[in-house]
Amino acid sequence: MSTEAQAQPFSERTAWSRSLQTPLRAFLRTETSGAAVLLAATVAALVWANVDQSSYESLWAKTLSIELDGTGISLTLHEWVNSGLMTFFFFVVGLEARREFDLGELRERRRFAVPLFAATGGMAAAVGIYLLFNAGRSSAHGWGVVMSTDTAFALGLLALVGPRFPNRLRAFMLTVVVVDDLVALVVIATVYTSELTVSALLVALALFAVVVAAKQLGVRNGFVYFALGVGIWVALLESGVEPVVVGLAMGLLAYAYPAGRSELERASERFRRFREQPTPELARSARQSLRAAVSPNERLQLLYHPWSSFLIVPLFALANAGIAVDVDFLREAFRSPLTLGILFGYVVGKPVGILGTSWLLAWLTRGRLRPPVGWAAVAGGGTIAGIGFTVALLVAALAFDGTQLNEAKLGILTAALAASLLTWLLSRATDLLPRRLRTRALLGTADTLVDLYLDVDPERDHIRGPLDAPVTVVEYGDFECPYCGRAEPIVRELLREFGDVRYVWRHLPLNDVHPNTQLAAEASEAAADQRAFWEMHDLLLENQDALLPDDLIRYANRLGLDVERFAHALRQHTTAPRIADDVDSADMSGVSGTPTFFINGRRHFGAYDIDTLSAAVRAAGARAELETIAG
Repeated sequence: MSTEAQAQPFSERTAWSRSLQTPLRAFLRTETSGAAVLLAATVAALVWANVDQSSYESLWAKTLSIELDGTGISLTLHEWVNSGLMTFFFFVVGLEARREFDLGELRERRRFAVPLFAATGGMAAAVGIYLLFNAGRSSAHGWGVVMSTDTAFALGLLALVGPRFPNRLRAFMLTVVVVDDLVALVVIATVYTSELTVSALLVALALFAVVVAAKQLGVRNGFVYFALGVGIWVALLESGVEPVVVGLAMGLLAYAYPAGRSELERASERFRRFREQPTPELARSARQSLRAAVSPNERLQLLYHPWSSFLIVPLFALANAGIAVDVDFLREAFRSPLTLGILFGYVVGKPVGILGTSWLLAWLTRGRLRPPVGWAAVAGGGTIAGIGFTVALLVAALAFDGTQLNEAKLGILTAALAASLLTWLLSRATDLLPRRLRTRALLGTADTLVDLYLDVDPERDHIRGPLDAPVTVVEYGDFECPYCGRAEPIVRELLREFGDVRYVWRHLPLNDVHPNTQLAAEASEAAADQRAFWEMHDLLLENQDALLPDDLIRYANRLGLDVERFAHALRQHTTAPRIADDVDSADMSGVSGTPTFFINGRRHFGAYDIDTLSAAVRAAGARAELETIAG
């Protein structure tokens, strides 16, 4: 590692570990920032429409055509934004849903049932309330407006108005949102398709089959998929089906998986060759190896998620949220069944449907299927789901026009404001509960997913702290890794701060980048045979630049070990199998680099400074306490 790399502050992603892993908190951080931009765009649209409505409407009504030899596509700017750019938004939603399904909370398939039924219940309740207000009226066909929850606004504002709600709620709500979007897009493609050209639809389906086939054949060229995606989009547009559905479908096809050690070692080797001989051929080979080590899902999220959150969705808001508001319009709109149906459908229907369906499922299954968080958190997810914004505006534009469209927009915007306020009030009310009750209300009693493949064994593992501690921190480390050296004093401080934490060190020597680390690991195990593991462990991390055989012998002598026995163990590599066992457990746990931490079996993503680790330990301790009470 370079001196510059060592001098940087603690990274928010674990160094040398699933290099481009994009955990849910990174997704939410972008969504939170994007929500602020989205809010600014919404306010700008409202101000613009009320200051100069004619210029607002005339700009988005301008036509943009793409033609080749007299054949092409001609759409207004408003249509290009709604049907074109929004395809990328749904593509990003599909990518994150796929990542959660492959690597996140939803990799245990039975957990998909709860958000699936919760989403369905929320949609059904919202649509039912809307139809109560609009049954028998011309506005009844707009029931699809109240189905979907806005990803950017809902998840972003949830982090702002309900910061104490656990991250698991965001994972739960992400699935609810994706189900909402998927069903809403099916409704858009069927209910709100006025004319259907079957031949063009068949062309779209055939091209999508080609995409699936190319994926199965291992085609990695991004231009191939982009060209096919554009072809599907055009075919759907010509068929009369809203083409944004192709974005979600393409996103769901992109697998997410952790970088394997073999791929990382191959990339390191090719980069080392390029460093020794910097030729264009070796540079291309190194780039290809680096790309191959990271899943397509993660690469595509890194590329498109910021564009979606900071440009595409705010531009959509700017093009759709503008309505001219005056006293007469407000008086009539808030008497309109259309506006009231949307408002109460979102603000009442969504939380009642999500909370009620989740509770009913838990009761019917006697607790086998329950949300991953407490009921107060589920209620907060239900209230924030009342923000329908993006897809709601999209459906409203398809279902209504004129005054009805403006009334629908007002209902959507008012519901978003009311949902945010309700979520904030619920969060504040939860804070007033006694500590134990508040913890249970937020975290619940659902079993946690365990990422650590091999359980901690006091007879085998090296442990610091009380053996019966309720919280266990496992670190996969490398004695020559500078990041592990930086993490060591943080771990010491953590153990001083918490007396009920046990700490476990497991070996993951990165031999491809650290030439002396394997022998250093064997030296620590040779010292362990003489009951001096932790003393040697501390010396090795304190002297990472001096790990040659002579240095190791000197450390053994300093610790008063039997040097001859120690040296024999190093020469014969008698402790190498013990190191290999740890490496195998790392591979089975999806670990490819160091330092990687697990807290009570759950992998810790992000920074490993004292504040972040302390917060994670406190959360794990609270959950362990709840599980003890429930047991």
